[in-house]
Amino acid sequence: MKQVWWKNDCLAINEKFKTEALERQGLLTKPPGSLGQLEDLAITLAGLYGDNRPEIKQPLITIFAADHGVVAQGVSAFPQAVTVEMIRNFVNGGAAISVLAQVNQADLKVVNCGTAFEIDFADDYSALINKPIAAGTADLSQQSAMTAEQLEQALIIGQQVVEQGKKDGADLFIAGEMGIGNTTPAAALGCAYLSHSAEEMTGRGTGIDDAAWGNKVQVIQQGLARLGTSDSERSALLGEEILQQLGGFEIAAIAGAYIRCAQLGIPALVDGFITTAAALAACKMNPQVQDWLLFSHQSEEQGHKYMLQALQAKPILNLGLRLGEGSGAATALPLLRQACALHNGMATFAEASVSGSE
Repeated sequence: MKQVWWKNDCLAINEKFKTEALERQGLLTKPPGSLGQLEDLAITLAGLYGDNRPEIKQPLITIFAADHGVVAQGVSAFPQAVTVEMIRNFVNGGAAISVLAQVNQADLKVVNCGTAFEIDFADDYSALINKPIAAGTADLSQQSAMTAEQLEQALIIGQQVVEQGKKDGADLFIAGEMGIGNTTPAAALGCAYLSHSAEEMTGRGTGIDDAAWGNKVQVIQQGLARLGTSDSERSALLGEEILQQLGGFEIAAIAGAYIRCAQLGIPALVDGFITTAAALAACKMNPQVQDWLLFSHQSEEQGHKYMLQALQAKPILNLGLRLGEGSGAATALPLLRQACALHNGMATFAEASVSGSE
């Protein structure tokens, strides 16, 4: 059996600096724990960066876009043409994530992993990386969404994006996604990895009605049935086998990116439902990845909470978001920076000549 890169060890967290950061939090001019999760974030980042005064200097936001054959089953309220139209909107600066990237002074890249419609833009967009694997995945309710070769291609796209980001100095990675119908493969992956029912895991996506939701549940059940009729049969499959059967090109690329982040020592701030499905896949493929993931928010998609629970995640925000694109992660980014600023900039009791607790 050939050795695959995604099984390679991830970088170890620096426990020394994490401990030093924890000790520093106890010396700052505030009651212990009074800054809540901001304290935890600073301590976690100290361990990830190997620096007891952590700082986020160069975040990289990358949108991975692709289409899905399962859309033929009527699982989305929007046509597939929207995927390419939104790619144009991203690179033209008109999308939510474009605005959030600019206000956060973050580099924004967009990767076409395989759209149903060709990208035929008149301008030469430096932000667009065009690496289509195929014109969308196959219909997961009828057959494997990807071939083994396509899965490997998608994983490598994510790997290469992160490797280039590392060369360019990126020190925090945010993945966003775009793909009409992609809450369907995300929900299917959640069911297969976590043994939840399709009814529990399936949400409204772009805003489908009750009849369309019922159809979406049935379509996901069809896809799961191909993997076996029982949870035990499905759980016997490897993480990458499930991803190949039920995933999407952009979801697999994001999983590959998260794995490479952990191997290279770059913290990844996970967005919402689709990217958390990718995180779940990444952790099933390489459990060491989990240490390098931070979770930005809890999505309105009903299955997201089950994924977060399985990953022992403590999301930073809960604002009722369900846009995707990486928008929730970009919204949480200032809180990470503020956590670092508070940790690094506050005076200790001794420095401020303030009496501590007795």
